[in-house]
Amino acid sequence: MKNYEIMYILRADLDEAQRKEALDKVNAILTDNGAEIKSVDESLGLRDLAYPIKDEVKGYYVVLKVSADNKATSEFNRLVKINRNVLRHIILVDEQ
Repeated sequence: MKNYEIMYILRADLDEAQRKEALDKVNAILTDNGAEIKSVDESLGLRDLAYPIKDEVKGYYVVLKVSADNKATSEFNRLVKINRNVLRHIILVDEQ
């Protein structure tokens, strides 16, 4: 299993309960496929986007440190692309 850093941006118009539910659903994609979430960092929080994404000008940033295999990251990538609450995501191999 490799270590990954995953960042995704949630829609800013979600209230606290909806944001928590969206976070749980997105993170569950990884854990359901055998990944281990080492840390969840929401310190970036709500920020202005550099350019509009899906007509949104603000987004809520979340950074995950994950230990996962290719199956988990592939499934995460597939399901997040069709999730309406996620504006963008990126998966990077964590070399640290």
